[in-house]
Amino acid sequence: MLDRGKSKLPENTVATERFTIPKVAGHLEGNKTVISNFLQIANTIRRNPEHLLKYISRETAAKGEIKKQLLVFNTKIPSQKINEKIEQYVETYVICKECGKPDTKLTKEGVITFVRCQACGAKHSVNSKI
Repeated sequence: MLDRGKSKLPENTVATERFTIPKVAGHLEGNKTVISNFLQIANTIRRNPEHLLKYISRETAAKGEIKKQLLVFNTKIPSQKINEKIEQYVETYVICKECGKPDTKLTKEGVITFVRCQACGAKHSVNSKI
């Protein structure tokens, strides 16, 4: 009976990855790019929206500002490019270099910014020009 029950189960029953970054949802308004789920993305990666905005603005060379729940850039930017920049941000400022988990916090000691892992205790410095 157990073998028969196992044979009826689907191959993949659970997702193996517990940390997934939501894709950018937005639209173009004339010459502006409007991202409607920016705060959700910042909450998912557990980072300050202003810090994430500074990084994306610097990388895309586009001025952006948060208006209520929206992020508005003053130029047209493809969503694929914004998604790439968010993934680069996560690799640099969120994912632990030692254990690969997203359970990290940004701490500043003097002029140096560190990513400190809450899971394994590792600490490494990151570019603090943002």
